[in-house]
Amino acid sequence: MESYRRIRNTLRFLLANTSDFHPQTDTIDIVDMLEIDRYAIARMTQLQNEIRQHFNDYEYHPVVAKLQMYCSEDLGGFYLDILKDRLYTSGATSSARRSAQTAIWHITQSLLPLIAPILSFTAEEAWSVFADQDTFAKSAETIFTQSFYTLPTVSDNQALLQKFTALREIRTDVLKQLEELRVSGAIGSSLQAEVVIHATGEKYALLHGLDDDLKFVLITSAAKLTQVNSAADESVHVTASTYKKCERCWHYRADVDSHAEHAGICGRCVSNLFGSGEKRRFA
Repeated sequence: MESYRRIRNTLRFLLANTSDFHPQTDTIDIVDMLEIDRYAIARMTQLQNEIRQHFNDYEYHPVVAKLQMYCSEDLGGFYLDILKDRLYTSGATSSARRSAQTAIWHITQSLLPLIAPILSFTAEEAWSVFADQDTFAKSAETIFTQSFYTLPTVSDNQALLQKFTALREIRTDVLKQLEELRVSGAIGSSLQAEVVIHATGEKYALLHGLDDDLKFVLITSAAKLTQVNSAADESVHVTASTYKKCERCWHYRADVDSHAEHAGICGRCVSNLFGSGEKRRFA
């Protein structure tokens, strides 16, 4: 039952966050999408290929296991967890938010036919919500008229899969320390934390490439990176932020209340609501 809830709750999140997305007008081209969104499509493509092969070989147990793991770990534990900030705090029609919605729309379109043979009633229910009125009518009001979805081609898919696999390993180490601070009562959530990572070699290059978006990947209010000379000197230091919490995005920032006419919110929220919006390249 718990496994089913994980899949159903994932579908609910995907459906809720594409409710104001119209693929005919709001889709962002794959080359213009943020890097983590392109990674998410590459990962969904990889999973779909694996599951289709299992279906062809009449191997159903691996299908269930992989779908459960994908919804729990790939989406819920990583991609969607990071995506929440962009979906909830960016401008409603901003390219950053539309990039995220484009990715999860493609993922949902691919995921529903994959789960349909196993969770038929859930897939039917989700399809009735996800499909637009014309598409739903053309499908004879059932997911079972739909063939497997052809996802957009991500030209650098293998490089992205390797990059984000490494990032997820680093993130897991940081999350362990964040959880220790949370359990001790030093912080209430990861957004109350500030992280300093001392890294060398490929790890430093990988994290440095994310620039200011590193804090979004770690889901902290601040993340700084320092290069060290050897792996023995690598470390992660987590501290509680001394800044005030933004009432809108919940980040702890020095510029909360910096705009007198917008009390209680930070500079990036002011920009996202009333200005040109913050610039994001990776996450």
